[in-house]
Amino acid sequence: MRVLKNFCPYLTKLISLDFIPNHTRLEECKHWDYPEELPSTSVIIVFHNEGLSVLMRTVHSVINRSPPNALKEILLVDDFSDKENLKSKLESNINEFKGKIRLIRNSQREGLIRTRSRGAQEARGEVIVFLDAHCEVNTNWLPPLLAPILRDHKTMTVPVIDGIDHKTFEYRPVYGEDRHFRGIFEWGMLYKENEVPHRELKTRKHNSEPYKSPTHAGGLFAINREYFLELGAYDSGLLVWGGENFELSFKIWQCGGSIEWVPCSRVGHVYRSFMPYNFGKLAQKKKGPLITINYKRVIETWFDSDYKEYFYTREPMAKYLDMGNIDDQLALKNRLGCHSFQWYMENVAYDVLDKYPVPPPNVHFGELRSVAASKCLDTLGKAPPSLMAVQHCHGYGNNQLIRLNAKGQLGVGERCVEADGQGVKLTVCRLGTVDGPWIYDENTHTMYHRVHKKCMALHPQNSHLSLMPCDINNAYQQWLFKQIKPKWYE
Repeated sequence: MRVLKNFCPYLTKLISLDFIPNHTRLEECKHWDYPEELPSTSVIIVFHNEGLSVLMRTVHSVINRSPPNALKEILLVDDFSDKENLKSKLESNINEFKGKIRLIRNSQREGLIRTRSRGAQEARGEVIVFLDAHCEVNTNWLPPLLAPILRDHKTMTVPVIDGIDHKTFEYRPVYGEDRHFRGIFEWGMLYKENEVPHRELKTRKHNSEPYKSPTHAGGLFAINREYFLELGAYDSGLLVWGGENFELSFKIWQCGGSIEWVPCSRVGHVYRSFMPYNFGKLAQKKKGPLITINYKRVIETWFDSDYKEYFYTREPMAKYLDMGNIDDQLALKNRLGCHSFQWYMENVAYDVLDKYPVPPPNVHFGELRSVAASKCLDTLGKAPPSLMAVQHCHGYGNNQLIRLNAKGQLGVGERCVEADGQGVKLTVCRLGTVDGPWIYDENTHTMYHRVHKKCMALHPQNSHLSLMPCDINNAYQQWLFKQIKPKWYE
């Protein structure tokens, strides 16, 4: 069976567009009463070369499961798709809904972030709800999102996200009924989730009530339209996608708003195993990884100085990235009279440091090169747990960017380098810790493991990495750290 865009189009055509997913709400949710007069809502769906049947499943679910008096429109925003069936065939499909759906198209590729901002400007509803193009909303999903915004227009609400299998389209919950999670982050700005702390849970009377969250995954949320635009929408300097969830979250919290996750609103989301399209010409406008450039803009705008250093400790190559001018963002922050990031960490994201403590400074970072083989330690792009290897030193960093911090932790990205009887391994770092077993000797160039009391060694014949009794005269146990500037910086 052919898979297009990481979905199975044949299967999606077999399943009714009006298929009703499993009910995943808490039982309590059936007994909540919501205001009859809810704010008018524009559901904004941005798409680029999305499968037509998948897009229409999203549209049908919103039409079928939203109160007609609250749903003002579905606004489809096409980010310069070139698939033929997303032209006249899509227009024909939406004409059946007699004006409930509007379609606008970008004249060039803008990326998700800027296209969402355009959707907000074009929307006609009092509240805007952003959905990805591959979703299915569940029973009574909309009123629980709107009620907190009706109470306080500076509240952004986020549904609990269920999973839809990208191969079978099976709809299933991601979280257990008795556990609530909220969005946090680690210092490389990767999105993470954590069980909601007791400090937050005890503010509620019922298990199904909304609760506050420091951030969110980014794809699905509701917000008052005027408030979103008052906040400057998304930073227009952010490219394509990535980091916009943090930018909006920090901006909301630090500037007087709040974010609530809503257990009684459930939306299914198709999780893909890879990105089914490239960034095209948008990627040519900047040198270096676009997502890290976005992260740099966000932290340089919203972090205090010491917190910025935590990011650069975790992502040392980011210092070489050109993030563009952020004067407008800093002026907005000043105009809105926003709190410091320290305030945010103490009052909102107080659970981040429990899982991701302050990172010690790097003693060394860059390539870790074998003296004997003149090759570099490399993850080979594998996920942990996996054996590390050596490869030709390519100078780009990435899977060869090794960090050794002042407490002996050897790291690559968010992962750690450990060792056991099988060899030197890439592992998942232990949550809540920043220390490690490694000591690098500047004079002998050996990498000593304090627990096993042995040194990192490269096998002369098969290039296997392991721990061996230390021999300072053995070139296969000698390693050189070399700081590198990325080739895209030259």
